[in-house]
Amino acid sequence: MKKYFLFLFISLVSINITAQNSVSIDNYNRAVGFMWNNLDNKKVFNLYISANWFADSSGLWYEHHGKDMVEYRQLIFSSNKISPLFNHEKVAEILSDTLDEKVKATALPISRISFDQAGNLSVEAKNVEITIDTTKYQLVSHEKNQADNSLESTSPDKQWTAFTSKFNLFIKSASGDTIQLSSSGKLNYEYASWYGWFDKMYGENDKRPERFAVSWSDDSQWIGANICDLRTASKMYLLNWSIDSLYRPQLSSYYRGSPGDTNMIYMEPVFFNIRTREEIKIPNSRATHINATNTEWSEEPGKIYVTRRKRGYKEITISLFDLNSGKEELLLRETSPTNLDNFEHIIDEESGQIFFLSERSGWRQVYALDIKSKNVKPVTRGDYYVNEILRIDQHKKQVLFIASGKVPGKNPYLQDLYSIGFNGKKLKHLTNDDLHHQVSISPDGNYFLDNASDAATPTVTNLKEVSSGDIVKKIGEADVTALTNWSPPETFEVLARDGKTRIYGAIWKPTDFDTSAKYPIIDHSYTGPHTQMFPKDFRRLLSIGNQSYAELGFVVVMIDGLGSSGRSKKFHNYSYKNLGGNLADHIGALRQLAADRQWLDTTRVGIFGHSAGGYDAGHAVLAYPEFYKVAVASSADHDHRMEKAWWPEMYMGWPVDSAYHLQSNITMAGNLKGKLLITHGGIDDNVNPSATFKLAEALINADKQFDMLILPSQRHGYQGKHRQYFTKTRWNYFVEHLLGAEPIWDFEWE
Repeated sequence: MKKYFLFLFISLVSINITAQNSVSIDNYNRAVGFMWNNLDNKKVFNLYISANWFADSSGLWYEHHGKDMVEYRQLIFSSNKISPLFNHEKVAEILSDTLDEKVKATALPISRISFDQAGNLSVEAKNVEITIDTTKYQLVSHEKNQADNSLESTSPDKQWTAFTSKFNLFIKSASGDTIQLSSSGKLNYEYASWYGWFDKMYGENDKRPERFAVSWSDDSQWIGANICDLRTASKMYLLNWSIDSLYRPQLSSYYRGSPGDTNMIYMEPVFFNIRTREEIKIPNSRATHINATNTEWSEEPGKIYVTRRKRGYKEITISLFDLNSGKEELLLRETSPTNLDNFEHIIDEESGQIFFLSERSGWRQVYALDIKSKNVKPVTRGDYYVNEILRIDQHKKQVLFIASGKVPGKNPYLQDLYSIGFNGKKLKHLTNDDLHHQVSISPDGNYFLDNASDAATPTVTNLKEVSSGDIVKKIGEADVTALTNWSPPETFEVLARDGKTRIYGAIWKPTDFDTSAKYPIIDHSYTGPHTQMFPKDFRRLLSIGNQSYAELGFVVVMIDGLGSSGRSKKFHNYSYKNLGGNLADHIGALRQLAADRQWLDTTRVGIFGHSAGGYDAGHAVLAYPEFYKVAVASSADHDHRMEKAWWPEMYMGWPVDSAYHLQSNITMAGNLKGKLLITHGGIDDNVNPSATFKLAEALINADKQFDMLILPSQRHGYQGKHRQYFTKTRWNYFVEHLLGAEPIWDFEWE
């Protein structure tokens, strides 16, 4: 009898595993149903409402979405009433006549809206600018949008217009007189130009697009610009094999430096006195484009603030430079033994202070620099992270800022709004609950629109008072009623590899989840140290796409290990020169989770990611081949020495040293044991596909089997049918190699 029961138990287990390891068209249909393009404004509505403030702060307008409809609404503060922003039926009639096509009042094809004081409504609809008198609902005017002349700039007093000719800067007066300000400009040493990150040159000898930018002083007595120096700059190259009309690949190139390169684009600020025509350069201001010198006009005539960033991102200085005398006064020097990431400052001459964000205490806090005395005082204090300064309010003498990790017991990634006096007193918590707050402040600083949610709570949008945080009016509430039989992901906290620091993540489960089954795990990773993966708001947890993978029979996790942003400086420093090390916390977290969740199968763990997340995915199966069994690495920077210079130099250090070699996926190619799919867009001008090809070459030389998909016409983000093709390929790679089931290729996308 005992043998019979043992046999029966084993048989039942086998049936359960076999059932779990099969995948049906129903699984795919559910997965498709959770794709963001099939959710957003189709099944879920108003997960985030954007505030469009009236310029005079008398109210705001916003979009309210429902099934097959969008309504433009306004809230006028004086009446505290919500009403339609305009008569949708009448606007639809005018648009139908103007565009010569039927326009529905519930689906107006509007991309931009503005009002003037006379009550005229200006909208952009299908690249046509239309102005409507909303008192009579008559068309005032319409015209095709004309591109602004981006190659000229008029002075504030309207007396001068700046332009360039033959790479030199000129100005012409209102009467038509033309004056040449610079004379040393030439091809590749270009005045009043700038570097476009994605500027392309096609063929062997093509020129980059023409660029123009100047900055006028408020009194129109000075003009500033940059000299863009490309004389020694190196290029990266791409071949586009996908153009139907060509029977050879199209060559394109773009200027891009890699870590450690000196043959890069250099930028140098230059200023001209309009009266004397004198050209003035600021000493020690020429720098590579990745750490270019920034300038900002002072309200004091002829003076500018100069911000320099040393290469390697370990030092930033702010100075005040007098263009009349040539004298420079150092105001602030900020340094770090690792890196200065996201240094931000706001110059507020009315109070005589510069407010800036610094991690000098070990936590990112607000500081105030007295411009005259150069004394620095903390405005905020504590072991929490200030994400952003939203407003410097002169009238109230206070700073409005967003911070996370200040409330004891609250998830450290969830943001709150605070106000505090310039003197560091009267700190007020304006969003006092357990949710994550995304905030927009009115122009006069009296109100804020608050989108509040978290990973388990759909968004509620309220208008609130800045003075108290009290609700003035409920604006909207997310509608997710169409998501039947679905539960939000489970959030968790575990210990990091140091055995004491709490780290956080989330788990997505199938809608038909069975606690008696064993589920393979997919780790959706992006350990780029400039962000976090924890789903702070409800919109993100749906838009990230993890539920689709869960519907195919997996449990999906996202984890923020040591080294990601938004915590202490010490926490962040774990990733410095150690971008691959974050995955150790992923492994530790999954083992901790599996200890009391028997349905997690840590013998079958896969991983995917894109860009820096693609590096993670490749790194996982190469650095931790005993744990990660299947990986899909898309558009990845597999070797940081081949990346654009600024990102690795910020997080991997400069000069380039052995850390780059040791953490390269290419140097680890011989470690591969599991299944690896590497993909890339053929004309990716953000992360050049060369590193993916070089990894493929290394895997071949190491005699390792792998899979590769090149999408010839795609850049860094895959679009349209190519996105669908890649998504289907990535789904099926895990279905076949991690779930052990027969994948399905043909299914509908909507």
